[in-house]
Amino acid sequence: ILPAGTTVAPAAITRTRARPMRSLPRPAAFAVMAALPLLVLSTARPLAAQAGPQLLGPMDVFEFEYVRDVQVSPDGSQIVYVRQFSDVMTDRNYSNLWIVGTDGSGNRPLTTGHYSDGSPRWSPDGSRVAFISDRGEAGPQIWVRFMDTGQVVEVTSVQHGPAGIEWSPDGTHLSFTTLVARPETQIAQLPPRPEGAEWAAPAKTIDELVYRFNGPGYLTPGYHHLFVVPAEGGTARQISDGDFQHGGTFRASPAVWTPDGEYLLMSANRRTDWESEPLDTEVLEFRVADGAMRTLTSRHGPDLSPAVSPDGSLIAYLGFDDRYQGFQVTELYVMNRDGSGARMLSGDLDRTVSTPRWAPDGDGIFVQYDDQGTTKVGHFSLDGAFTEVASNLGSGHSAYAGGTYALGPGGQVVFTFSVPHHPSDVAVVDGPGAAPRILTGVNDDLLAARQLGGVEEIWYESSFDGRPIQGWIIKPPDFDPDRTYPLIIEIHGGPFANYGDRFDYEKQMMAARGYVVLYTNPRGSTSYGQEFGNLIHHAYPGDDFYDLNSGGDAVIEQGYIDEDRLFVTGGSGGGVLTSWMIGRTDRFAGAVTVYPVINWYSFVLTADIGNYVTKYWFPGFPWDNVEHYESRNLLSVVENVTTPTMVLTGEEDYRTPISDSEQDYQALKLLGVDAVLVRVPGEPHGIRRRPSHWMAKVENILGWFAKTQTPVT
Repeated sequence: ILPAGTTVAPAAITRTRARPMRSLPRPAAFAVMAALPLLVLSTARPLAAQAGPQLLGPMDVFEFEYVRDVQVSPDGSQIVYVRQFSDVMTDRNYSNLWIVGTDGSGNRPLTTGHYSDGSPRWSPDGSRVAFISDRGEAGPQIWVRFMDTGQVVEVTSVQHGPAGIEWSPDGTHLSFTTLVARPETQIAQLPPRPEGAEWAAPAKTIDELVYRFNGPGYLTPGYHHLFVVPAEGGTARQISDGDFQHGGTFRASPAVWTPDGEYLLMSANRRTDWESEPLDTEVLEFRVADGAMRTLTSRHGPDLSPAVSPDGSLIAYLGFDDRYQGFQVTELYVMNRDGSGARMLSGDLDRTVSTPRWAPDGDGIFVQYDDQGTTKVGHFSLDGAFTEVASNLGSGHSAYAGGTYALGPGGQVVFTFSVPHHPSDVAVVDGPGAAPRILTGVNDDLLAARQLGGVEEIWYESSFDGRPIQGWIIKPPDFDPDRTYPLIIEIHGGPFANYGDRFDYEKQMMAARGYVVLYTNPRGSTSYGQEFGNLIHHAYPGDDFYDLNSGGDAVIEQGYIDEDRLFVTGGSGGGVLTSWMIGRTDRFAGAVTVYPVINWYSFVLTADIGNYVTKYWFPGFPWDNVEHYESRNLLSVVENVTTPTMVLTGEEDYRTPISDSEQDYQALKLLGVDAVLVRVPGEPHGIRRRPSHWMAKVENILGWFAKTQTPVT
């Protein structure tokens, strides 16, 4: 299903497989499934057992592939992209580099194997592609592939892995950032261990405000710095210095080269109190020859993502004047090369923009942005005139905003395309108003054998203040309007984020199990402008309850919902609102709150973003604002809960730590509510590190809802 008015030109699709077989033999499939910690697991039906398209099943989590990080060759003829896949035997996600012609021909792998290959970047002359890979013994490093011979060479040997790679204009060097470790703080001075004695691991002393982070886990002490390395390999040379993070935390951006190759520009926070003012970055200039630094911006607030015009005379960058609001629209600016004459270009758009890229002829700047749940690419001329160029960017696996884009030498926009029935693929738009050409079909084989649920857009009014709220309904694949169905309200996290008209594996799995699924963008969601986003500023959770509840009513009014079988779930901020909903209404037959925040007071003292939350989501520290924190705590409404509730979280979640989930579960049990706690080992926020854990997340949600209702017939 495409949004009204959108057309897609026929695609030239070349189907090439790096993996020899998708379908798992039945005995092996059932062995893997039996090992999962599921409450209820519906068995997937082998494809060979039935004729015609079948419904999505749990094992399909291993079958989907996703496209990201598209990069166009300098001559505009080819596109390198990252293709992610899962392996059922190792239960891991991998990614390789693929290449396809901009006419859709020659789709084939550039790298193969069970590795994590990513961040491809063409050399200026198109003869090489640099990328980051863990295919060597030293862990993630920069590699270079020679396009004429296919030879792959390892370029770096850094200890902590590189990020943000960029080629110098003459193709002789690569820039990147990496962690420079510092000695761990030691307080105790222990006597030496006797020879041959086996002592326990020593205690660790932590003296940094942000000492663990979601995903990486507990951090190695040190600072990220900017480096350059010869493109043929050699010794990496450090460019930046000081006890600051360059490219390591909070909205910092990769470095970019000036056209003359003499300077690198990047954003970083070099305040002495940078840990307590995490967003206040500036655009910095580093001279490559000796590391001499100059600061080009000076406002209070983020200045980031610098992009240099083709002639080197102007710098485009992003930012805003920080007012410590929960949501602030990120604007596009342009300034002279020396930092003077800064002016805003995007003021009339009222949408956050990202990823600025200069048009090849230097006449304007392309940006990515979200508008009413759709991710787009637009173009600003230097006088501020704006044109939409491409639409329907997506990551491919969820309805959250996402996707990437790149520019060809003629101004073509290459991007990752996703709509509700189409996971991510490589697409090209040749200019404003042109229909996208879909170049790949990485999931065509799977989707030809699967029937998906229909998706339709819905607008309705909030019962709180009559504001229009946008949402989407997914119906079961065999939907019959004369029947009644159970309804799942699925709530996005963030909370400053948005859902949209993109493919979503989890929600399609719910529809395949016979549920109608509603997902919406309540107040506070992005892509609707500054005022709408800040309706929850210092007031979250709050009136978004009415937006969500009204959405359920709007679907019920369609006449095909069984009001005795209403369910609610969501992750992160969606987990917050799930708990908020069941604390204020008993209309739901079951709820699953996924990695929620339950106690804001303890959250800011245990989460990896406490220094951000106390400044932007709250008016200050909890001990100075006790009543404010307590009134928004989910524990303030937990005594009202009667809904059977599952609390589900990853054990290595440091964004919304498991201690919050444990508080919620314990409170529910003390109150006599039917509740269970599901802990997923080794998983950070999102629960997608291992494919089987992602499967278990969805199956636990569906299993809990099945347990709390009459079986769906």
